[in-house]
Amino acid sequence: MIKQKVSGTVYGVILNDHASLQKIGSLDEAPYKGAPKAPVLYIKPANTRVACGSVVELPAGADSVEVAATIGLVMGRAAGRLSSGNALDAVAGIVLAGDLSLPHASYYRPAIREKCFDGSLPLSSVKPLSDLAGLVLTTEIDGQVVEQRSLADLVRAPAKLLADVSEWMTLSQGDVLLIGVRYMAPQAKAGSTIRISAEGLGSLNFTIAEGVAA
Repeated sequence: MIKQKVSGTVYGVILNDHASLQKIGSLDEAPYKGAPKAPVLYIKPANTRVACGSVVELPAGADSVEVAATIGLVMGRAAGRLSSGNALDAVAGIVLAGDLSLPHASYYRPAIREKCFDGSLPLSSVKPLSDLAGLVLTTEIDGQVVEQRSLADLVRAPAKLLADVSEWMTLSQGDVLLIGVRYMAPQAKAGSTIRISAEGLGSLNFTIAEGVAA
């Protein structure tokens, strides 16, 4: 039985899959002026986290949201300066996650409004750590499959990603490291029902609702 909970900080990472890099094109031109040499992280603060079965209200004025399926590595202990060979030993379990974002095309400036609105990170309960090499995440919107992504497409596999991040920062027990999202993920409208699933991990379900103007 998994006792570890998501109790700390949730970190996300961008540009960690080959499909996203191909879609975004060259990073050598302005404004980026070069591809990143280390994982590019962002934070999903506590207000973004909601449980399976939740209703997520869009911010006032928004009529659609990107639904990026991913998984999160839940730390079972402090993790600093790990190697790829032992990194997953620090992981207590994994969660299915729907990393929601208001549509935006650029990664040049921090997308705080777009990625950090209330409820923008539905999470499943913590599942046992399993073989992640061939894991396939399936996203359904209103019963229709809109995306399937394999973790085999990652630039940095989960163990390598965790090792690289822990080289320059220490993750604490209860922290979560999301392994990456697709650039310009499928979009859902208000009223849509979302299901994210993976074999052996069950599913994460939530509904998108229209925001109420202040």
